[in-house]
Amino acid sequence: MTRLSVNINKIATLRNARGGNIPDVVKAAINCEQYGAEGITVHPRPDERHIRYRDVHDLKKVVTTEFNIEGYPSKKFLDLVSKVKPHQVTLVPDPPNALTSSAGWNTIRHLDFLKEVIGNLQKQGIRTSLFMETDPEMIRKAAETGTDRIEFYTEPYAAEYPLDRDQAIAPFVKAAEVAHQKGLGINAGHDLDLDNLAFFAQNIPHLLEVSIGHALISDALYYGLENTIQMYLRQLKKQ
Repeated sequence: MTRLSVNINKIATLRNARGGNIPDVVKAAINCEQYGAEGITVHPRPDERHIRYRDVHDLKKVVTTEFNIEGYPSKKFLDLVSKVKPHQVTLVPDPPNALTSSAGWNTIRHLDFLKEVIGNLQKQGIRTSLFMETDPEMIRKAAETGTDRIEFYTEPYAAEYPLDRDQAIAPFVKAAEVAHQKGLGINAGHDLDLDNLAFFAQNIPHLLEVSIGHALISDALYYGLENTIQMYLRQLKKQ
């Protein structure tokens, strides 16, 4: 079954809005795992507006499932992951001031750069994933970087799902087939929620992991964190 990794950035956003350490992101991560999450994801940004670099070090000490760190491969970010050595690093092409991830890698343009970064991470025993859209040629080039996995940027799917879910899923199915043929593992994330997750997981072959933060943490305000995680896990069990 597809693994659920909970992105806890929004918990850090709430903490930072008031100062202090409430809510405690480390305690939240521990609770997420206790409630059934099979991974913890964070995305530290250069301005540390949500997850701080210190949080990443603190989380490394307590995460017992899979620790996934997302980010643009700047020197500062790569120094951080080299020290922390998470299970997985998901590389995203975000500029420093990006509100949220909004595009996948152009693996043709950045092929040599990504090869170097990924090679160095893998030498340290860190699994790599590239944030990608559904262009088959870009996915074929992603395989040439040496990455272990790709993570589908699923905002286009989520936006079109209420209008025509079959049309929304079609390019992701084709892209997943290309990725699998090229030996790439498949992750997914961005705007997946309780409405669209099950259909996505049912139709994407070889889907290993989904990373969900904004929708899941928002739902937890209404349903409670433990119940919400179980609700998302039940959606994945419908595969």
